[in-house]
Amino acid sequence: MSKTKPNLTFTKILFIALQSNFKYIVFVFLFLGISCLSINAQNISQKRDSLKPVKNQIVGIKGFSFSDTINLPDASTLKPIDTTKVDSIQPKEFLEDNIIKKASDYVQNDFINKKAILYNNAEIYYQDIELKAGTITIDYEKNLAYAKGIIDSTGTYVQKPKFKQAGQESEQDSLVYNFKNEKAIIYNTSTVQEGVIVRGEITKRENDSVFYLDKAHFTTSTKEKPDYEIVTRNIKLVPGKKIVGGLSQLKLADVPTPAVLPFFYVPLTKERSVSGFLIPTWGENSNQGFFLQNGGYYFAINDYVDLAVLGDVYTNGSWGMRFESNYSVRYRFSGNFSLRFENLITGQRGFSSYNKRNNFYVRWSHSPSTQASPNSRFSVSVNLGSSKYFQESLNEYNISQSVTNSFNSSINYYKKFVGTPFNMNLALTHSQNTNTEQIDMTLPSLQIGMDRIYPFAPKSGAKKNAIHNIGLSYNFDAQNRVSTTDDSFSLKDAKSGAKHTVSASTNMKALKYITLSPSINYNEVWYLKTVNQRYNQDLDEIERDTINKFDSFREYSGGVSASTTIYGMFNFKKGRLQAIRHVMRPSVSFNYRPDFSYFYDEVQQSEDPNDLAEYSRFDGGIYGSPSRGLSSSIGLSLNNTFEAKMMSKDSTTTEPKKITLLNNLNFSTSYNVAADSLRWSPVRVTAGTSLFDNQLSLNASATLDPYALSASGRRINTFNINNDGSLFRLTQANMSASYSLSSDTFLKKDADPKKNEKPGGSQSDGESLFGNDLTARNTKDDQEESTTKVAKLYGATFPWKLSLRYNVGYSNSNRQNEISNNSLQFSGNVELSPKWSVGLSSGYDFKNKGITFTNLSFERDLDSWRMSFNWVPFGNSTTYYFFIGIKSSVLSDIKYDKRKVPDRTLF
Repeated sequence: MSKTKPNLTFTKILFIALQSNFKYIVFVFLFLGISCLSINAQNISQKRDSLKPVKNQIVGIKGFSFSDTINLPDASTLKPIDTTKVDSIQPKEFLEDNIIKKASDYVQNDFINKKAILYNNAEIYYQDIELKAGTITIDYEKNLAYAKGIIDSTGTYVQKPKFKQAGQESEQDSLVYNFKNEKAIIYNTSTVQEGVIVRGEITKRENDSVFYLDKAHFTTSTKEKPDYEIVTRNIKLVPGKKIVGGLSQLKLADVPTPAVLPFFYVPLTKERSVSGFLIPTWGENSNQGFFLQNGGYYFAINDYVDLAVLGDVYTNGSWGMRFESNYSVRYRFSGNFSLRFENLITGQRGFSSYNKRNNFYVRWSHSPSTQASPNSRFSVSVNLGSSKYFQESLNEYNISQSVTNSFNSSINYYKKFVGTPFNMNLALTHSQNTNTEQIDMTLPSLQIGMDRIYPFAPKSGAKKNAIHNIGLSYNFDAQNRVSTTDDSFSLKDAKSGAKHTVSASTNMKALKYITLSPSINYNEVWYLKTVNQRYNQDLDEIERDTINKFDSFREYSGGVSASTTIYGMFNFKKGRLQAIRHVMRPSVSFNYRPDFSYFYDEVQQSEDPNDLAEYSRFDGGIYGSPSRGLSSSIGLSLNNTFEAKMMSKDSTTTEPKKITLLNNLNFSTSYNVAADSLRWSPVRVTAGTSLFDNQLSLNASATLDPYALSASGRRINTFNINNDGSLFRLTQANMSASYSLSSDTFLKKDADPKKNEKPGGSQSDGESLFGNDLTARNTKDDQEESTTKVAKLYGATFPWKLSLRYNVGYSNSNRQNEISNNSLQFSGNVELSPKWSVGLSSGYDFKNKGITFTNLSFERDLDSWRMSFNWVPFGNSTTYYFFIGIKSSVLSDIKYDKRKVPDRTLF
């Protein structure tokens, strides 16, 4: 029976060997140590998880054999270990870039715990991440960064962490940031989004575009203790897009208010506004009842155009609609459009006091960019509507428009033809008198002009004589004019015509000091309609028939003018007055126009065949009729200016100061040689000057008639000096004076300009977590003012401004000998403090013995809020308007306004 070999394990063999001899123990430990070092050297570049234990690998021991007791694999089946093989795919490290570390005191690297500690003005930079704090700890094993401030010697917590990534920046008390998933936990953060300051007690940062805040505070106040704030919980903030929150409450000066909202939403955008609802204003009117005004929806259509649709509703049935749009294309054009319509009702249906009226108003402004096209231009300025719109509108508070009695509009297209002297202007114009309701329109008018050319000038361009200076100009004017009213608007009575004007002129020197300027003019007028008059014996009246046929007439005239300049100087040897300078510019002109009576016809105007009257078939045309009678007139004018040279009171000044005594003193009249009577025209006199460093402006004008009046009040061919002994008869005169002064007028300027600066100043610029200015909030979207005012007491003086204007007129054209107008207007404001201002504009009419239109205004700057009150205390437009609200456009819906609409009476 054969002996079975025992199946010994490696542990048992090792145990037997260790029991045999001590030297074998030492040998085994040495051999195992060397084997471990060898295996580690061969696999140092491989991954740990790829290392697998080699099974059945037996270590032989000298003097001891286990071949007869252990089953070993065949050596030919074993694969040799390739010690040169290297893994081609390297393990990817998490941090893809180096971390740059800076600190003022020290940067400590703990390689055992895999940490780095930075202290005092610590800074780290990793890719697009910037983190600054008092102390920063980096945990490389957990991929975390801990940042917090430090406490200085005074016990103040300073160097708070500032984190910036992807253009978003914030300041907080402390934070923990994970480099691996880019998430963070932030404590007591503060940031700014489009002018809204956001403060959160605990903030969770998902990434650079989504933030979750617990118990957040929103405000636009830059104070350490805000004027107001909105407190809400569970906030989601998407920088540059929106802020969404739950239940929110308004606090004023840290005092909770009953103003609670079920949710909170603030759109944030830099590119343009977003669409949304417009909150209406509520109120009450004595005739229309309760109302909601200016409510609607705003459409942000695209980057170039927007639209606001607003509506007004009144409990008595009145309503109104408004459509307002702004548009702009950079480097091309910009403009705005507004259409307003109101359906107004007064009284109760079925009663005599019931009245209903529709009013509308259209405003359109369009202007091209100067860079769009230098040779063409399209511009629009449209203001048209119902004549009584501003007097009867229930939602119009433009005070200046309510007292304006005219609307004017124009749509123009101008084209310059390059390479030629010609240009073209196509226009639609509108003129409307709101008192008479008269409307005049041109639909359209066309002007083609030619710049003055010099056909006889040499090619060199130098004009040396009168022939070279002969210049020609041409103008073509065509119009289609309509005159109508609000109630009877029609285009059937439109009048059309065209006019050609050609003129030639030159100038030359005579007697060395006199400039002669001869000129000739030629006009030709075209009409498509003329008038034929005939006497109707049955009706005993003149009938007018319109002839739809082309017809024309021509006129021409010529003239020459002579002008010169005379200088006079009066010197003084004593006193501060050095000299007075007098400049005279006399001018004499002669104009001749022939008689064009051959364009006139005669018509019988009664049963008497010899009772004839002359008329022109061109009567009523837009360019008038041909001139009748020979005209040969001489024009006279004299312009004067007076200046003085005055030495300063300062003895160190050597140069005299020039002072204007009279800006102008002008006389003008004319004498018609061809007239058989009343050859002299009235003398027109104008004068003007400025005094007290141009603070006082004086202007006067008068009309002096050399002829006397008959008993019936008509001018007669008798000089006034032969009638009552005076050379001229004053028929009209006017004098106006305006004066402006302020508190600065009475203050002596200090030599140091810094001492003259008004209290107040601007804040320094800074930036916050989400990329906006943290401290300087005065942007065009946030506030209306560009500087931050600081409230300080002025002491005994208050800054103020006052403007006065006095106007008086005299009329005596028909012996009425009366004051035609006599009024004083004034306007001014007083700054009770840098944030309080009061304004008043009013006047007094001395002729009608009454106060003119009066308006009082009060303004209060409440830092992040604004309060205003405007009041018209009496008159036909008695009204007031009170407003208090947040300046920032983002939170502009947080407001309160109250207005009283004037009681409108419809006709």
